[in-house]
Amino acid sequence: MNLKTLKKEILKGKIFIYPTDTVYGIGCNAFDKKSVDKIRRIKRRDTKPFSIIAPNFDWIQEYCIIQSDFKKYLFGPYTIILKKKNPSFLKWVSDTETLGVRMPNHPFTKKIQKTYIPFITTSVNFSGEKSSSSIDEIPKEILDAVDYVIQGGILNERPSTLIIEGKESKR
Repeated sequence: MNLKTLKKEILKGKIFIYPTDTVYGIGCNAFDKKSVDKIRRIKRRDTKPFSIIAPNFDWIQEYCIIQSDFKKYLFGPYTIILKKKNPSFLKWVSDTETLGVRMPNHPFTKKIQKTYIPFITTSVNFSGEKSSSSIDEIPKEILDAVDYVIQGGILNERPSTLIIEGKESKR
């Protein structure tokens, strides 16, 4: 899918299953509340916050309070938990004062970043169940509920490491 088509489909509210540098994710335009709510229903997930793939460093600095050298954790298997400048920003994504931010080191997620649209990133599974390292592991019910499935082979099976207040935290 070329960049122009990808951006158009994200702006339409389409939901994607896609590879990351950790496990397969499910995501959509983070600004599209209806699509974010649909991902919650697909995953059978309550109000637990989602993280986003941030378009770039400037976007993170515009919307989040930076208190540590966060850049060393980006473009890799990390989710950085940052305080939002405005607590109501993307409240349907995270109804807390914080937002999980990722910049996975994967060609497809880098393409998502080039659309300059913040994008939901959460493991593609039913809430509380094992994440998927291949398309074959994803439940058919989830596959049938999305608009696009982007194949990326077999991934490494480990979720991203959380970075909270500049320190690594195990899940």
